[in-house]
Amino acid sequence: MATNSYANADMIFLGMTAEQAAKRRGELTKSQHPFAAIVSCSDSRVPAEIVFDEGLGDLFVVRVAGNVMNDENLGSIEYAVDHLAVRLIVVLGHQRCGAVKAAKDTIAAKTEAPAHIQSLVNAIRPPVEATVKGDLEATVEANVKNVVQALRSSTPILKPKVDSGEVRVIGGYYSLDTGSVTFLEEK
Repeated sequence: MATNSYANADMIFLGMTAEQAAKRRGELTKSQHPFAAIVSCSDSRVPAEIVFDEGLGDLFVVRVAGNVMNDENLGSIEYAVDHLAVRLIVVLGHQRCGAVKAAKDTIAAKTEAPAHIQSLVNAIRPPVEATVKGDLEATVEANVKNVVQALRSSTPILKPKVDSGEVRVIGGYYSLDTGSVTFLEEK
């Protein structure tokens, strides 16, 4: 990756020329108005802006391995809803998620993951245990649905807005093979 502006002069940034990207960055210096918040995995193959073909300032993205929820991630989503007026939250899991696979393998082996990786295993444990006979992709989808439910029921900010229809929380599954997102059925 080039580190100076001369080498980057002709690059394309999320479907924009460098000149268009600079103009858009200038427009965003005072405020942001993303239309959606995305909770997605940190996996380098799943950048939300590219997956959804969106540009600078369009998405408020929270990325963490296994798209799990903790206080800091939840606070970020609450900020997006409460301060930025985001009305759509998408929890995005993906094909062959390494964090979910590590959780499945660790739990199946009845061991613990090293250091703070165990916190990811603990967060993903409920979907792993609910899909013990399922394959990795079933567990990935169960994990997405688990996080969707956690967000929908989170008080005091999200639950009232979800219940009133002001905010919608949906789950999605990104296929690494096809590059497409499938939105998961709500139950």
